[in-house]
Amino acid sequence: MTIVVEKAFATRSCFVIIKRMKKTFLVFVAALAVFGLGACRSNSKVIDAAHNSRNSVNWDGVYRGVIPAADGPGINVEITLDLDGTYRISYQYIDRGEEVFTDAGTFKWNDAGSAITLDVRDMPPHYQVGENILIQLDMAGEKIRGALADTYILKKVLE
Repeated sequence: MTIVVEKAFATRSCFVIIKRMKKTFLVFVAALAVFGLGACRSNSKVIDAAHNSRNSVNWDGVYRGVIPAADGPGINVEITLDLDGTYRISYQYIDRGEEVFTDAGTFKWNDAGSAITLDVRDMPPHYQVGENILIQLDMAGEKIRGALADTYILKKVLE
């Protein structure tokens, strides 16, 4: 008789525990739903396709900076962008004499109006255009990542 009572008590205790677990689980799911849906609300601004670097930023002008060099202290870079879609670019390796590599040509905007591609030879062609900066992109047109990423920024020469 003791075994039957203990078994009945144990079974009843299991049902009570399961019932409490169900309530706790339902409360947890409800809280998760409330907070989860709240987190889905985006605080970011909706990007207006009519406003981009091409038509909202004063992008024409001269940009300068020093980018990393594989085998030296860096490369002085100067890029001039003109409103007619032309550019001039010069590279000068630091500590390697006075030789300056130059090129000139035209550039095209990407569909989003946020980056340009120069028709340059032997130099990186892709740049993201920002407010008073050009950010050199990798050869595939993607942002450069890693410890040196911030060194690929050219700043506009403000007159």
